[in-house]
Amino acid sequence: MTTTHLELLTVPEAMALLRLGRSKIYDLIRSRRLASIKVDGARRIPADAVRTFILDLIEEAA
Repeated sequence: MTTTHLELLTVPEAMALLRLGRSKIYDLIRSRRLASIKVDGARRIPADAVRTFILDLIEEAA
C-alpha cells in the first residue's frame, strides 16, 4: 500500500509562498480559485492547491 503525503498550509504560509496579502488570499478562496478546507475552524490550504493555482496562472498567461 502506498501512502501519499499531503501538506496543509496556513494562510500566512500560503501568503508567503504566493507573495500575496491576506485579503487577496481570502479573495482567491472565496472565488474558489484557491482551494481550502477548514480543520476545527482553522482555514488550511492544501499545498497542491497552491501548485494548481500557479499552474492555472501560467496557462492563462500563455
